[in-house]
Amino acid sequence: MRYLACLVAVHLDMTDSNPAVADGTGSSAHRLGDPIVLTLSIGFIVAFIALSLYDIDMVAGGIATGFAWTAKTMGSYFQLLLLLTFFIAIGVAVSPSALARIGKLDTPELSTFKWLSMIMCTLLAGGGVFFAAGEPVYHFIVTPPAFSTEPGTPEAVAGALAQSFMHWGFLGWAVLGTLAAVALAHAHYDKGLPLQPRTLLTPVLGERLMKGPLGGVVDALCVIAVVAGTVGPIGFLATQVSFGLHRVFGVADGYTTQLAVLVMLGLIYVTSAVSGIHRGIQLLSRFNVLLALAIAAVILVFGPTLFLTNAFFQGFGTYLGSFFEMATMTSQTAPDWWMQWWTVFFFAWFIGYGPLMAIFVARISRGRTIRQVIVAVAVMAPVATAIWFTLLGGSGIYHQLSGTFDLSQALNNFQFDVATLTVAESLPGGSVMVLAILLLTTIFVATTGDSMSYAISVVGSGHDDPSPVIRAFWGVAMALMAGILLYMGAGQISALQQFIVITAIPVSLVMLPTLWTGPRAARAMAREQGLVED
Repeated sequence: MRYLACLVAVHLDMTDSNPAVADGTGSSAHRLGDPIVLTLSIGFIVAFIALSLYDIDMVAGGIATGFAWTAKTMGSYFQLLLLLTFFIAIGVAVSPSALARIGKLDTPELSTFKWLSMIMCTLLAGGGVFFAAGEPVYHFIVTPPAFSTEPGTPEAVAGALAQSFMHWGFLGWAVLGTLAAVALAHAHYDKGLPLQPRTLLTPVLGERLMKGPLGGVVDALCVIAVVAGTVGPIGFLATQVSFGLHRVFGVADGYTTQLAVLVMLGLIYVTSAVSGIHRGIQLLSRFNVLLALAIAAVILVFGPTLFLTNAFFQGFGTYLGSFFEMATMTSQTAPDWWMQWWTVFFFAWFIGYGPLMAIFVARISRGRTIRQVIVAVAVMAPVATAIWFTLLGGSGIYHQLSGTFDLSQALNNFQFDVATLTVAESLPGGSVMVLAILLLTTIFVATTGDSMSYAISVVGSGHDDPSPVIRAFWGVAMALMAGILLYMGAGQISALQQFIVITAIPVSLVMLPTLWTGPRAARAMAREQGLVED
Protein backbone atom coordinates (compact mmCIF):
# COMPACT_ATOMS: atom_id res chain seq x y z
CA MET A 1 0.00 0.00 0.00
CA ARG A 2 1.23 1.74 -0.63
CA TYR A 3 2.84 3.40 -1.63
CA LEU A 4 1.17 3.71 -1.40
CA ALA A 5 1.79 9.09 0.64
CA CYS A 6 1.00 12.68 1.45
CA LEU A 7 -0.08 11.03 4.71
CA VAL A 8 -1.33 13.07 7.66
CA ALA A 9 0.05 16.37 6.46
CA VAL A 10 -1.61 18.73 8.87
CA HIS A 11 -1.06 22.30 9.96
CA LEU A 12 -3.78 22.84 12.54
CA ASP A 13 -5.13 25.75 14.48
CA MET A 14 -4.04 24.68 17.96
CA THR A 15 -6.62 26.66 19.86
CA ASP A 16 -9.39 25.22 17.69
CA SER A 17 -8.46 21.56 17.59
CA ASN A 18 -6.33 20.79 20.60
CA PRO A 19 -7.93 21.30 23.99
CA ALA A 20 -4.67 20.81 25.83
CA VAL A 21 -3.03 23.66 23.97
CA ALA A 22 -6.13 25.80 23.97
CA ASP A 23 -6.40 25.82 27.73
CA GLY A 24 -2.70 26.21 28.24
CA THR A 25 -2.11 22.76 29.64
CA GLY A 26 0.14 21.57 26.83
CA SER A 27 3.60 21.77 28.36
CA SER A 28 6.78 22.01 26.34
CA ALA A 29 7.83 18.63 27.67
CA HIS A 30 4.63 17.08 26.39
CA ARG A 31 5.22 18.68 23.00
CA LEU A 32 8.37 16.59 22.61
CA GLY A 33 6.37 13.39 22.51
CA ASP A 34 4.84 10.51 24.43
CA PRO A 35 7.80 8.71 26.04
CA ILE A 36 6.27 5.27 25.39
CA VAL A 37 5.65 5.99 21.71
CA LEU A 38 9.10 7.51 21.27
CA THR A 39 10.89 4.76 23.18
CA LEU A 40 9.19 1.87 21.39
CA SER A 41 9.31 3.31 17.90
CA ILE A 42 12.88 4.61 18.10
CA GLY A 43 13.84 1.40 19.87
CA PHE A 44 12.47 -0.55 16.92
CA ILE A 45 14.65 1.39 14.47
CA VAL A 46 17.77 0.96 16.60
CA ALA A 47 17.08 -2.73 17.25
CA PHE A 48 16.40 -3.51 13.59
CA ILE A 49 19.63 -1.84 12.48
CA ALA A 50 21.68 -3.33 15.33
CA LEU A 51 20.40 -6.85 14.73
CA SER A 52 20.97 -6.48 10.99
CA LEU A 53 24.57 -5.45 11.65
CA TYR A 54 24.99 -8.37 14.05
CA ASP A 55 23.46 -11.07 11.85
CA ILE A 56 21.82 -9.90 8.65
CA ASP A 57 20.76 -13.41 7.64
CA MET A 58 19.11 -14.04 10.99
CA VAL A 59 16.97 -10.91 10.68
CA ALA A 60 16.02 -11.51 7.07
CA GLY A 61 15.25 -15.17 7.77
CA GLY A 62 13.19 -14.42 10.87
CA ILE A 63 11.11 -11.81 9.07
CA ALA A 64 10.65 -14.11 6.07
CA THR A 65 9.35 -16.84 8.35
CA GLY A 66 6.96 -14.49 10.14
CA PHE A 67 5.94 -12.98 6.81
CA ALA A 68 5.06 -16.38 5.35
CA TRP A 69 3.19 -17.49 8.48
CA THR A 70 1.20 -14.25 8.67
CA ALA A 71 0.26 -14.36 5.00
CA LYS A 72 -0.89 -17.98 5.23
CA THR A 73 -2.63 -17.82 8.60
CA MET A 74 -4.07 -14.31 8.65
CA GLY A 75 -4.63 -13.71 4.95
CA SER A 76 -8.34 -14.57 4.93
CA TYR A 77 -8.91 -12.38 8.00
CA PHE A 78 -7.21 -9.42 6.28
CA GLN A 79 -9.31 -9.99 3.16
CA LEU A 80 -12.54 -10.16 5.17
CA LEU A 81 -11.66 -6.98 7.08
CA LEU A 82 -11.16 -5.07 3.84
CA LEU A 83 -14.33 -6.44 2.26
CA LEU A 84 -16.46 -5.54 5.28
CA THR A 85 -14.88 -2.09 5.54
CA PHE A 86 -15.65 -1.27 1.92
CA PHE A 87 -19.26 -2.46 1.86
CA ILE A 88 -20.16 -0.99 5.26
CA ALA A 89 -18.58 2.31 4.17
CA ILE A 90 -20.66 2.32 0.99
CA GLY A 91 -23.71 1.62 3.12
CA VAL A 92 -22.90 4.64 5.27
CA ALA A 93 -22.35 6.76 2.13
CA VAL A 94 -25.88 6.12 0.86
CA SER A 95 -27.54 6.59 4.26
CA PRO A 96 -29.09 9.87 5.51
CA SER A 97 -26.21 10.16 8.00
CA ALA A 98 -23.79 10.75 5.12
CA LEU A 99 -24.97 14.36 4.84
CA ALA A 100 -23.29 15.24 8.15
CA ARG A 101 -20.28 17.53 7.86
CA ILE A 102 -16.92 16.82 9.47
CA GLY A 103 -15.21 19.16 11.88
CA LYS A 104 -18.08 21.54 12.71
CA LEU A 105 -17.50 23.62 9.58
CA ASP A 106 -20.27 24.60 7.14
CA THR A 107 -17.89 24.91 4.19
CA PRO A 108 -14.78 22.89 3.29
CA GLU A 109 -11.50 24.11 4.71
CA LEU A 110 -9.61 23.13 1.53
CA SER A 111 -10.57 23.57 -2.11
CA THR A 112 -11.66 20.44 -3.94
CA PHE A 113 -8.51 20.28 -6.07
CA LYS A 114 -6.18 20.65 -3.08
CA TRP A 115 -8.19 18.13 -1.11
CA LEU A 116 -8.25 15.51 -3.85
CA SER A 117 -4.58 16.13 -4.67
CA MET A 118 -3.51 15.33 -1.13
CA ILE A 119 -5.69 12.22 -1.06
CA MET A 120 -4.26 10.97 -4.37
CA CYS A 121 -0.70 11.60 -3.20
CA THR A 122 -1.10 8.99 -0.48
CA LEU A 123 -1.62 5.55 -1.96
CA LEU A 124 -0.79 6.38 -5.56
CA ALA A 125 2.69 7.33 -4.38
CA GLY A 126 3.53 3.72 -3.64
CA GLY A 127 1.63 2.27 -6.57
CA GLY A 128 2.62 4.90 -9.07
CA VAL A 129 6.29 4.71 -8.16
CA PHE A 130 6.99 1.01 -7.99
CA PHE A 131 4.12 -1.06 -9.34
CA ALA A 132 2.08 0.87 -11.94
CA ALA A 133 4.40 -0.01 -14.81
CA GLY A 134 5.55 -3.47 -13.80
CA GLU A 135 2.66 -5.18 -12.01
CA PRO A 136 0.23 -5.31 -14.96
CA VAL A 137 3.03 -6.65 -17.17
CA TYR A 138 3.86 -9.28 -14.53
CA HIS A 139 0.26 -10.49 -14.43
CA PHE A 140 0.28 -10.48 -18.23
CA ILE A 141 3.26 -12.86 -18.42
CA VAL A 142 2.27 -14.87 -15.30
CA THR A 143 -1.48 -15.48 -15.36
CA PRO A 144 -3.07 -14.77 -11.92
CA PRO A 145 -4.79 -17.74 -10.22
CA ALA A 146 -8.27 -16.27 -10.73
CA PHE A 147 -7.90 -16.53 -14.51
CA SER A 148 -7.09 -19.28 -16.98
CA THR A 149 -5.97 -17.32 -20.04
CA GLU A 150 -2.73 -18.19 -21.76
CA PRO A 151 -0.02 -15.77 -20.57
CA GLY A 152 1.41 -13.29 -23.03
CA THR A 153 -1.62 -13.34 -25.33
CA PRO A 154 -4.18 -10.62 -26.15
CA GLU A 155 -6.75 -12.54 -24.09
CA ALA A 156 -4.56 -12.13 -20.99
CA VAL A 157 -4.62 -8.30 -21.04
CA ALA A 158 -7.96 -7.80 -19.27
CA GLY A 159 -7.14 -10.24 -16.46
CA ALA A 160 -3.70 -8.71 -15.92
CA LEU A 161 -5.14 -5.23 -15.47
CA ALA A 162 -8.06 -6.52 -13.39
CA GLN A 163 -5.70 -8.19 -10.92
CA SER A 164 -3.72 -4.96 -10.57
CA PHE A 165 -6.96 -3.03 -10.02
CA MET A 166 -7.89 -5.49 -7.27
CA HIS A 167 -4.63 -4.87 -5.42
CA TRP A 168 -4.84 -1.09 -5.72
CA GLY A 169 -8.60 -0.62 -5.90
CA PHE A 170 -11.71 -0.21 -3.80
CA LEU A 171 -10.72 -2.45 -0.89
CA GLY A 172 -7.25 -1.03 -0.27
CA TRP A 173 -8.40 2.57 -0.45
CA ALA A 174 -11.47 1.97 1.72
CA VAL A 175 -9.48 0.68 4.69
CA LEU A 176 -7.27 3.78 4.51
CA GLY A 177 -9.80 6.53 4.98
CA THR A 178 -13.49 5.73 5.32
CA LEU A 179 -14.92 4.22 8.51
CA ALA A 180 -11.82 4.91 10.59
CA ALA A 181 -11.69 8.51 9.38
CA VAL A 182 -15.35 9.04 10.31
CA ALA A 183 -14.84 7.50 13.75
CA LEU A 184 -11.73 9.64 14.39
CA ALA A 185 -13.39 12.81 13.11
CA HIS A 186 -16.34 12.39 15.48
CA ALA A 187 -14.10 11.51 18.42
CA HIS A 188 -11.74 14.43 17.78
CA TYR A 189 -13.94 17.31 16.65
CA ASP A 190 -17.06 16.47 18.66
CA LYS A 191 -15.62 14.79 21.77
CA GLY A 192 -12.19 16.42 22.01
CA LEU A 193 -10.16 13.20 21.86
CA PRO A 194 -6.72 13.31 20.19
CA LEU A 195 -6.06 12.37 16.58
CA GLN A 196 -4.21 9.20 17.56
CA PRO A 197 -4.69 5.52 16.72
CA ARG A 198 -5.57 4.77 20.36
CA THR A 199 -8.73 6.83 19.91
CA LEU A 200 -10.11 4.10 17.64
CA LEU A 201 -10.02 1.67 20.59
CA THR A 202 -11.50 4.07 23.13
CA PRO A 203 -15.13 2.99 22.52
CA VAL A 204 -14.11 -0.63 23.21
CA LEU A 205 -11.54 -0.38 26.02
CA GLY A 206 -12.50 2.93 27.59
CA GLU A 207 -10.90 6.36 27.72
CA ARG A 208 -9.10 5.73 31.02
CA LEU A 209 -7.28 2.67 29.70
CA MET A 210 -6.37 4.38 26.44
CA LYS A 211 -4.84 7.33 28.29
CA GLY A 212 -2.43 4.98 30.04
CA PRO A 213 0.57 2.96 28.88
CA LEU A 214 -1.58 0.68 26.73
CA GLY A 215 -2.55 3.66 24.60
CA GLY A 216 1.11 4.45 24.06
CA VAL A 217 1.80 0.87 22.99
CA VAL A 218 -1.09 0.99 20.50
CA ASP A 219 0.21 4.23 18.98
CA ALA A 220 3.76 2.87 18.85
CA LEU A 221 2.69 -0.26 16.98
CA CYS A 222 0.95 1.87 14.37
CA VAL A 223 4.01 4.13 14.06
CA ILE A 224 6.30 1.10 13.64
CA ALA A 225 4.07 -0.22 10.84
CA VAL A 226 4.26 3.11 9.02
CA VAL A 227 8.03 3.35 9.50
CA ALA A 228 8.43 -0.14 8.02
CA GLY A 229 6.17 0.77 5.11
CA THR A 230 7.76 4.16 4.42
CA VAL A 231 11.48 3.43 4.71
CA GLY A 232 11.00 0.84 1.95
CA PRO A 233 9.86 3.33 -0.73
CA ILE A 234 12.54 5.80 0.38
CA GLY A 235 15.26 3.18 -0.07
CA PHE A 236 13.85 1.78 -3.30
CA LEU A 237 13.56 5.32 -4.70
CA ALA A 238 17.31 5.72 -4.25
CA THR A 239 17.98 2.51 -6.18
CA GLN A 240 15.50 3.41 -8.90
CA VAL A 241 16.81 6.95 -9.47
CA SER A 242 20.40 5.70 -9.36
CA PHE A 243 19.56 3.09 -11.98
CA GLY A 244 17.74 5.70 -14.08
CA LEU A 245 20.62 8.17 -13.97
CA HIS A 246 22.96 5.39 -15.01
CA ARG A 247 20.66 4.40 -17.85
CA VAL A 248 20.20 7.95 -19.19
CA PHE A 249 23.43 9.76 -18.31
CA GLY A 250 25.88 6.94 -17.60
CA VAL A 251 26.27 7.93 -13.94
CA ALA A 252 27.79 5.15 -11.84
CA ASP A 253 25.01 3.02 -10.39
CA GLY A 254 26.24 2.28 -6.89
CA TYR A 255 25.92 3.11 -3.22
CA THR A 256 27.52 6.56 -3.59
CA THR A 257 24.88 7.65 -6.09
CA GLN A 258 22.13 6.09 -4.00
CA LEU A 259 23.36 7.93 -0.92
CA ALA A 260 23.42 11.22 -2.84
CA VAL A 261 19.82 10.63 -3.91
CA LEU A 262 18.84 9.91 -0.30
CA VAL A 263 20.45 13.14 0.90
CA MET A 264 18.65 15.16 -1.77
CA LEU A 265 15.35 13.43 -1.07
CA GLY A 266 15.76 13.90 2.68
CA LEU A 267 16.41 17.62 2.30
CA ILE A 268 13.26 17.99 0.21
CA TYR A 269 10.83 16.15 2.42
CA VAL A 270 12.27 17.29 5.78
CA THR A 271 11.99 20.92 4.66
CA SER A 272 8.46 20.25 3.46
CA ALA A 273 7.45 18.50 6.70
CA VAL A 274 8.76 21.34 8.83
CA SER A 275 6.98 23.98 6.73
CA GLY A 276 3.56 22.31 7.07
CA ILE A 277 0.51 21.64 4.94
CA HIS A 278 -0.04 25.15 3.63
CA ARG A 279 3.52 25.43 2.35
CA GLY A 280 5.82 22.66 1.20
CA ILE A 281 3.49 19.68 1.60
CA GLN A 282 0.68 21.28 -0.37
CA LEU A 283 3.02 22.60 -3.06
CA LEU A 284 4.63 19.18 -3.56
CA SER A 285 1.32 17.35 -3.79
CA ARG A 286 -0.23 19.84 -6.20
CA PHE A 287 2.88 19.88 -8.39
CA ASN A 288 2.96 16.11 -8.50
CA VAL A 289 -0.69 15.79 -9.47
CA LEU A 290 -0.22 18.31 -12.29
CA LEU A 291 2.92 16.52 -13.49
CA ALA A 292 1.11 13.16 -13.39
CA LEU A 293 -1.76 14.64 -15.40
CA ALA A 294 0.69 16.00 -17.98
CA ILE A 295 2.44 12.63 -18.32
CA ALA A 296 -0.92 10.87 -18.57
CA ALA A 297 -2.04 13.23 -21.33
CA VAL A 298 1.14 12.63 -23.35
CA ILE A 299 0.79 8.84 -23.02
CA LEU A 300 -2.90 8.88 -23.95
CA VAL A 301 -2.55 11.26 -26.92
CA PHE A 302 0.74 10.10 -28.41
CA GLY A 303 0.79 6.48 -27.22
CA PRO A 304 -1.33 3.48 -28.27
CA THR A 305 -4.56 5.34 -27.52
CA LEU A 306 -7.07 2.79 -28.82
CA PHE A 307 -5.26 -0.13 -27.15
CA LEU A 308 -5.15 1.67 -23.80
CA THR A 309 -8.79 2.76 -23.99
CA ASN A 310 -10.00 -0.74 -24.81
CA ALA A 311 -7.68 -2.28 -22.20
CA PHE A 312 -9.06 -0.02 -19.47
CA PHE A 313 -12.71 -0.79 -20.13
CA GLN A 314 -12.10 -4.50 -20.59
CA GLY A 315 -9.85 -4.63 -17.54
CA PHE A 316 -12.27 -2.68 -15.34
CA GLY A 317 -15.18 -4.79 -16.51
CA THR A 318 -13.24 -7.94 -15.66
CA TYR A 319 -12.32 -6.43 -12.30
CA LEU A 320 -15.98 -5.89 -11.43
CA GLY A 321 -17.06 -9.24 -12.83
CA SER A 322 -14.36 -11.22 -11.00
CA PHE A 323 -14.31 -8.98 -7.94
CA PHE A 324 -15.30 -11.52 -5.30
CA GLU A 325 -13.28 -14.35 -6.84
CA MET A 326 -10.09 -12.26 -6.68
CA ALA A 327 -10.89 -10.70 -3.30
CA THR A 328 -11.54 -14.04 -1.60
CA MET A 329 -8.74 -16.03 -3.22
CA THR A 330 -6.98 -18.20 -0.60
CA SER A 331 -3.97 -20.48 -0.45
CA GLN A 332 -6.31 -23.40 -1.22
CA THR A 333 -7.04 -22.00 -4.67
CA ALA A 334 -3.77 -20.15 -5.29
CA PRO A 335 -0.10 -20.95 -4.59
CA ASP A 336 1.18 -19.83 -1.19
CA TRP A 337 3.97 -17.78 -2.75
CA TRP A 338 1.52 -15.93 -4.96
CA MET A 339 -0.80 -15.00 -2.13
CA GLN A 340 1.94 -13.82 0.22
CA TRP A 341 3.77 -11.75 -2.39
CA TRP A 342 0.71 -10.21 -3.99
CA THR A 343 -2.82 -10.02 -2.58
CA VAL A 344 -2.11 -10.58 1.11
CA PHE A 345 1.05 -8.46 1.02
CA PHE A 346 -0.80 -5.45 -0.40
CA PHE A 347 -3.86 -5.87 1.82
CA ALA A 348 -1.66 -6.12 4.93
CA TRP A 349 0.34 -3.09 3.76
CA PHE A 350 -2.82 -0.99 3.51
CA ILE A 351 -4.00 -2.16 6.93
CA GLY A 352 -0.63 -1.14 8.40
CA TYR A 353 -1.09 2.38 7.05
CA GLY A 354 -4.79 2.50 8.02
CA PRO A 355 -4.83 4.38 11.34
CA LEU A 356 -2.45 7.15 10.29
CA MET A 357 -4.09 7.55 6.91
CA ALA A 358 -7.45 7.83 8.65
CA ILE A 359 -6.01 10.65 10.75
CA PHE A 360 -4.92 12.37 7.54
CA VAL A 361 -8.32 12.05 5.89
CA ALA A 362 -10.15 13.22 9.01
CA ARG A 363 -7.93 16.28 9.27
CA ILE A 364 -7.96 17.49 5.67
CA SER A 365 -11.70 16.84 5.25
CA ARG A 366 -13.06 19.44 7.66
CA GLY A 367 -16.23 20.91 6.19
CA ARG A 368 -16.76 17.95 3.83
CA THR A 369 -19.76 15.68 4.16
CA ILE A 370 -19.25 12.06 5.13
CA ARG A 371 -20.57 11.06 1.70
CA GLN A 372 -18.01 13.23 -0.07
CA VAL A 373 -15.18 11.68 1.96
CA ILE A 374 -16.22 8.07 1.37
CA VAL A 375 -16.90 8.57 -2.35
CA ALA A 376 -13.60 10.42 -2.86
CA VAL A 377 -11.50 7.85 -0.99
CA ALA A 378 -13.25 4.57 -1.76
CA VAL A 379 -14.54 5.24 -5.30
CA MET A 380 -12.91 8.18 -7.08
CA ALA A 381 -9.34 7.51 -5.94
CA PRO A 382 -9.42 3.80 -6.94
CA VAL A 383 -10.78 4.67 -10.39
CA ALA A 384 -8.04 7.29 -10.87
CA THR A 385 -5.47 4.72 -9.73
CA ALA A 386 -6.84 2.20 -12.25
CA ILE A 387 -6.48 4.75 -15.05
CA TRP A 388 -2.87 5.46 -14.05
CA PHE A 389 -2.05 1.75 -13.93
CA THR A 390 -3.62 1.33 -17.37
CA LEU A 391 -1.58 4.16 -18.88
CA LEU A 392 1.78 2.94 -17.56
CA GLY A 393 1.18 -0.79 -17.17
CA GLY A 394 -1.01 -0.95 -20.26
CA SER A 395 1.75 0.68 -22.29
CA GLY A 396 4.15 -1.92 -20.92
CA ILE A 397 1.77 -4.72 -21.92
CA TYR A 398 1.40 -3.22 -25.39
CA HIS A 399 5.16 -3.20 -26.00
CA GLN A 400 5.61 -6.61 -24.36
CA LEU A 401 2.91 -7.99 -26.63
CA SER A 402 4.40 -6.36 -29.74
CA GLY A 403 7.92 -7.58 -28.92
CA THR A 404 9.46 -4.14 -28.36
CA PHE A 405 11.03 -5.50 -25.17
CA ASP A 406 10.83 -8.54 -22.93
CA LEU A 407 10.46 -7.93 -19.19
CA SER A 408 9.92 -11.57 -18.27
CA GLN A 409 13.28 -12.12 -16.62
CA ALA A 410 13.32 -8.77 -14.78
CA LEU A 411 9.81 -9.17 -13.40
CA ASN A 412 10.26 -12.82 -12.45
CA ASN A 413 13.14 -11.51 -10.30
CA PHE A 414 10.87 -8.71 -8.98
CA GLN A 415 13.10 -6.00 -10.52
CA PHE A 416 10.38 -3.39 -10.77
CA ASP A 417 12.87 -0.55 -11.10
CA VAL A 418 14.07 -2.10 -14.37
CA ALA A 419 10.47 -2.51 -15.51
CA THR A 420 9.57 1.11 -14.74
CA LEU A 421 12.55 2.55 -16.61
CA THR A 422 12.12 0.18 -19.55
CA VAL A 423 8.47 1.12 -19.91
CA ALA A 424 9.32 4.81 -19.50
CA GLU A 425 11.87 4.61 -22.33
CA SER A 426 9.20 3.16 -24.62
CA LEU A 427 6.79 6.02 -23.94
CA PRO A 428 6.46 9.01 -26.31
CA GLY A 429 9.45 11.28 -25.75
CA GLY A 430 11.95 8.58 -24.81
CA SER A 431 14.62 10.00 -22.51
CA VAL A 432 12.53 13.08 -21.74
CA MET A 433 9.76 10.85 -20.46
CA VAL A 434 12.29 8.87 -18.41
CA LEU A 435 13.40 12.07 -16.69
CA ALA A 436 9.77 13.10 -16.13
CA ILE A 437 8.98 9.71 -14.59
CA LEU A 438 12.08 9.94 -12.37
CA LEU A 439 11.05 13.42 -11.23
CA LEU A 440 7.50 12.24 -10.60
CA THR A 441 8.88 9.27 -8.67
CA THR A 442 11.10 11.48 -6.54
CA ILE A 443 8.35 13.94 -5.64
CA PHE A 444 5.88 11.14 -4.95
CA VAL A 445 8.26 9.60 -2.42
CA ALA A 446 9.05 13.05 -1.03
CA THR A 447 5.34 13.61 -0.36
CA THR A 448 5.30 10.27 1.42
CA GLY A 449 8.33 11.19 3.49
CA ASP A 450 7.14 14.64 4.54
CA SER A 451 3.63 13.58 5.45
CA MET A 452 4.84 10.47 7.27
CA SER A 453 7.29 12.56 9.26
CA TYR A 454 4.47 14.90 10.19
CA ALA A 455 2.04 12.05 10.89
CA ILE A 456 4.37 10.19 13.21
CA SER A 457 5.14 13.44 15.02
CA VAL A 458 1.42 14.12 15.52
CA VAL A 459 0.86 10.63 16.91
CA GLY A 460 3.95 10.66 19.11
CA SER A 461 3.43 14.14 20.53
CA GLY A 462 -0.22 13.59 21.36
CA HIS A 463 -1.37 16.92 19.96
CA ASP A 464 -1.86 18.67 16.65
CA ASP A 465 1.16 20.95 16.52
CA PRO A 466 4.28 18.82 16.97
CA SER A 467 7.61 20.54 17.28
CA PRO A 468 9.41 21.19 13.97
CA VAL A 469 12.45 19.56 15.57
CA ILE A 470 10.48 16.34 16.09
CA ARG A 471 9.18 16.47 12.51
CA ALA A 472 12.71 16.91 11.21
CA PHE A 473 13.96 14.14 13.49
CA TRP A 474 11.57 11.57 12.07
CA GLY A 475 12.35 12.59 8.50
CA VAL A 476 16.09 12.30 9.08
CA ALA A 477 15.66 9.04 11.02
CA MET A 478 13.83 7.33 8.17
CA ALA A 479 16.33 8.54 5.57
CA LEU A 480 19.23 7.45 7.79
CA MET A 481 17.65 4.03 8.30
CA ALA A 482 17.19 3.64 4.54
CA GLY A 483 20.83 4.62 3.96
CA ILE A 484 22.16 2.11 6.49
CA LEU A 485 20.00 -0.70 5.15
CA LEU A 486 20.99 0.06 1.55
CA TYR A 487 24.61 -0.18 2.62
CA MET A 488 23.88 -3.69 3.87
CA GLY A 489 22.12 -4.50 0.60
CA ALA A 490 18.70 -3.89 -0.96
CA GLY A 491 17.59 -7.19 0.58
CA GLN A 492 17.30 -5.58 4.01
CA ILE A 493 15.03 -2.90 2.58
CA SER A 494 12.84 -5.70 1.27
CA ALA A 495 12.97 -7.45 4.65
CA LEU A 496 11.82 -4.28 6.41
CA GLN A 497 9.00 -3.86 3.93
CA GLN A 498 7.90 -7.45 4.58
CA PHE A 499 7.79 -6.60 8.28
CA ILE A 500 4.71 -4.42 7.73
CA VAL A 501 2.76 -7.60 6.95
CA ILE A 502 3.59 -8.86 10.45
CA THR A 503 2.69 -5.53 12.09
CA ALA A 504 -0.65 -5.63 10.27
CA ILE A 505 -1.82 -8.20 12.84
CA PRO A 506 -1.97 -5.81 15.83
CA VAL A 507 -2.88 -2.83 13.65
CA SER A 508 -5.84 -4.75 12.22
CA LEU A 509 -7.18 -5.10 15.76
CA VAL A 510 -7.07 -1.31 16.03
CA MET A 511 -9.05 -1.02 12.80
CA LEU A 512 -11.55 -3.79 13.56
CA PRO A 513 -13.89 -1.77 15.87
CA THR A 514 -14.43 0.81 13.11
CA LEU A 515 -16.75 -1.68 11.40
CA TRP A 516 -19.39 -0.67 13.97
CA THR A 517 -18.02 2.54 15.51
CA GLY A 518 -17.76 4.18 12.07
CA PRO A 519 -21.50 3.90 11.27
CA ARG A 520 -22.37 4.83 14.86
CA ALA A 521 -20.16 7.92 14.66
CA ALA A 522 -21.75 8.95 11.36
CA ARG A 523 -25.24 8.68 12.84
CA ALA A 524 -24.18 10.55 15.98
CA MET A 525 -22.77 13.40 13.88
CA ALA A 526 -25.94 13.53 11.77
CA ARG A 527 -28.11 13.53 14.91
CA GLU A 528 -26.08 16.34 16.49
CA GLN A 529 -26.44 18.37 13.28
CA GLY A 530 -30.20 17.81 13.16
CA LEU A 531 -30.13 15.68 10.01
CA VAL A 532 -31.67 12.54 11.51
CA GLU A 533 -33.89 11.86 14.50
CA ASP A 534 -33.19 9.54 17.40
